[in-house]
Amino acid sequence: MQVYSFPSISNHEAKVLVLGTMPGIQSLTLNQYYGHHRNAFWKILFTIFEEPFSIDYEVRKNVVLNNNIAVWDVLKACIRKGSLDSAIQQEVPNDFEAFLALHPNIEYIFFNGQQAAKYFKKYVTVSEKYKLLVLPSTSPANAGIPFDQKLAAWESIKVK
Repeated sequence: MQVYSFPSISNHEAKVLVLGTMPGIQSLTLNQYYGHHRNAFWKILFTIFEEPFSIDYEVRKNVVLNNNIAVWDVLKACIRKGSLDSAIQQEVPNDFEAFLALHPNIEYIFFNGQQAAKYFKKYVTVSEKYKLLVLPSTSPANAGIPFDQKLAAWESIKVK
């Protein structure tokens, strides 16, 4: 089945770009980044930024924007059955040249898991201006890493 990613959650103040690979079925159904209730992404962000946890998507987006973070996916479209990144075929990357030109304050690009980094490196070349770091996937499929370890690794997105 052909699937498409969402527009970014971003503004011109963003210093950090967090990249996933492609939204899963639950996220696509809800039209929300990291919409699966067992995905740790939002819980991690709310914890890092010491915000009261909310399931309200507008509140979630504001936590991202208020902390100078942009959220997007490496891929614009792909063929995929199910939600697993390993099932992705015929992928099409997002236009990072245009995105980064519109977001000149971004210095850090963090990948939500190895697959996001793999596809980024396959399709995108960026200058040495950007600091790239792969973080443990927040996906429920990455259950082998405990929440506390994920949280400790994700603390690095809290840049000044």
